[in-house]
Amino acid sequence: MAAAGLPVPPGLVLPTTFWRRYFHEGRRLPADTAGLLSQGICDIEKTSGLSFGGDRRPLLVAVRSGSTVSMPGMMDTILNIGLCERTVPALIRMTGNPRHAWDSYRRLVASYAEIVSGLPAGPFERLLADHLRRQGVAVASALDVAGLKNVTHSLLGLYQSLKKEPFPQDPFAQLTGAVEGILRSWENPRATEYRRLHTLDDEGGTAVTIQAMVFGNLGGTSGAGVAFTRDPATGENALYLDFLPNAQGDEVVMGRCAAHGPRGWEQASPELLRQLRDIGQQLEQLFRDAQDFEFTVQEGRLFLLQTRDALRTAWAALRIACDLVREGLIDEPTALQRLAAYDLDSIQAVRLATSESYRPIGQGVPASPGVAVGQVVFEPGRARELADAGQAAILVRMDIATEDIAGLAAAAGVLTARGTRTSHAAVVARQLNKPCLVGCEDLVILSDGRSCRIGDRLLGEGFDLSLDGNSGCVYAGRLEVVVEKPTQELIEVRRWQERAGTVTTAASV
Repeated sequence: MAAAGLPVPPGLVLPTTFWRRYFHEGRRLPADTAGLLSQGICDIEKTSGLSFGGDRRPLLVAVRSGSTVSMPGMMDTILNIGLCERTVPALIRMTGNPRHAWDSYRRLVASYAEIVSGLPAGPFERLLADHLRRQGVAVASALDVAGLKNVTHSLLGLYQSLKKEPFPQDPFAQLTGAVEGILRSWENPRATEYRRLHTLDDEGGTAVTIQAMVFGNLGGTSGAGVAFTRDPATGENALYLDFLPNAQGDEVVMGRCAAHGPRGWEQASPELLRQLRDIGQQLEQLFRDAQDFEFTVQEGRLFLLQTRDALRTAWAALRIACDLVREGLIDEPTALQRLAAYDLDSIQAVRLATSESYRPIGQGVPASPGVAVGQVVFEPGRARELADAGQAAILVRMDIATEDIAGLAAAAGVLTARGTRTSHAAVVARQLNKPCLVGCEDLVILSDGRSCRIGDRLLGEGFDLSLDGNSGCVYAGRLEVVVEKPTQELIEVRRWQERAGTVTTAASV
């Protein structure tokens, strides 16, 4: 991307071969790790004009995972590496924004504790929740400078109490720990389960990308987002976008916040939306396929962080292949190769047979198409139990994390009160062909954890529910399902197969 002139922050990559060295050396960092990191950071410093650990213009870095096969949300990312007692004042001097500096340090301490030091996330989350409650605010972004500083110092104290040693104040020690934490994340439970579900090789490993930080949490002209160059649910050639102002990227993909789509941007920032569309076109020209890319806006300036081939539904895969051939981006043999893993005859769309007499009890944001009819459950484990008994479950949650992947795979559909269409869990739901509605503001999970309220309807576990992943509507009871086929695209693919002399039915996945 950098070679193509796209706005990418400078960085370096430790390739998957580095992971294999780490694995085969007994899960120890190779002897040349310090030298590789030192040289790489030196190169980033020269490009950026910043200094890692410096007390004037400090360089901070993000450490990201990157498998040879896309595994969204299954491995880890650590942001703001390099912040410490010495560099927080330096960052404040450089940006003139103390709130941003303390917010970034807070995020680093919490994520480093869990990913690198292996400490449980719960105590850190409860500590933050206690501070928010005392301050009378709902989210950390509403805290003032003093509140963020107090929270951060409390988190540092909790880290020392649980780890029995202080939070590392040497930026290179932080970086080395972060690299090893990302390498270890290849073997975490959700990544292992994802590979099992998709029959992926356990020996592939992950690369580690170390990239200069750009900040989406610098105020109202900053933010973070995820965009698909085409709709991953339907294949429509339209930008599919979620954006959170004054936020860092992990907030978007974690799916715990509501985000803005392109319609809101057309009025708020038409120039930025135009830039994103242009970047989407450049990425498709570069990679010859629909892309899923992450970006940050720092004080109005757009930065592209990473891209990958977009995961998509079977219906979207068929439409995208046909459209890319028509647009001249790929040829027919390439399109057939991409569709070889799909059973073309089984590709279909389903919708609920509704009429004016059927009124939805709630409305969510469609994140994965199709329909689901089943019994309400509130825990991933119950979804698996019902699936094992041959029954369909609708998994109802405040939000869905990628740790819930086994429950996602077992459920017939998913409904959440919070979240975005581009969260990692929503991406996984689409790939698993699970209808998914997020951001249902009418949904409230009750304190017993076994019932919920949608609008004025009280629902307990076992209540029948119907989800429309196309309109976002939630219906009480079991509605009839109608099936549709992508006839035009199937005819077009059959012509390609006849010209290529290939078999007309692909193997089923």
